[in-house]
Amino acid sequence: MSHGKKYRAVVEKVDPTKSYEPAEAAALVKELSTSKFDGTVEASIKIGYKSLQNVRGIVRLPHGSGKDVRVLVFAKEDKQAEAKAAGAEYVGGVELVEKILKENWTDFDVCVATPDLMKDVGKLGAVLGRKGLMPKPKAGTVTTEVGAAVKNLKSGQMEYRPDKTGVVHLRIGRVSFPANHIEENLRAVFTAITRDRPSDAKGEYVRSFYISPTMGPAARVNIRSMV
Repeated sequence: MSHGKKYRAVVEKVDPTKSYEPAEAAALVKELSTSKFDGTVEASIKIGYKSLQNVRGIVRLPHGSGKDVRVLVFAKEDKQAEAKAAGAEYVGGVELVEKILKENWTDFDVCVATPDLMKDVGKLGAVLGRKGLMPKPKAGTVTTEVGAAVKNLKSGQMEYRPDKTGVVHLRIGRVSFPANHIEENLRAVFTAITRDRPSDAKGEYVRSFYISPTMGPAARVNIRSMV
């Protein structure tokens, strides 16, 4: 694949043999974007562990992801006002379950449910499951504290898991973010992933950590500087 003149120019700013200090990488990624719009900054973390299905957890970004997260809350009437006050875009009970079943509607980014509605929400497994939208206790999205859950999700909480190649991809901000905010977000990601390391994981668990803009090359981050 051939790249344009602008892309080739920014590629020259990256030393492929170097692992950049976190602050240096965060500043550099802002210079690597070739898009005319405010691109996303993505972290790509290679995990060295055989049982990838056991690699998952929660990350809370101190400065948010830069994305306006649309939250749907399944709750009975006594909890609906709390969810709406916290900023949930869609709030309802069994009627929302029926809407999703009938219309295959998934115009939202994350779901929260109270435990007493999970029996009904469970019917949506075929619709929500394949899109990774099913509420889960470990992700903090099955809870009676719906207001707190909504606020956490909107302020930068997200679930992570690796793809089939063992790479975790996470949005950690926008190119317009101050460099120190990008750095603090990437450090939060590294801390969360290493905190959740399975007890039987041997050797080097995080093999590599790269950050890149939506359109532009990636820079490798020095893992040892984040330990």
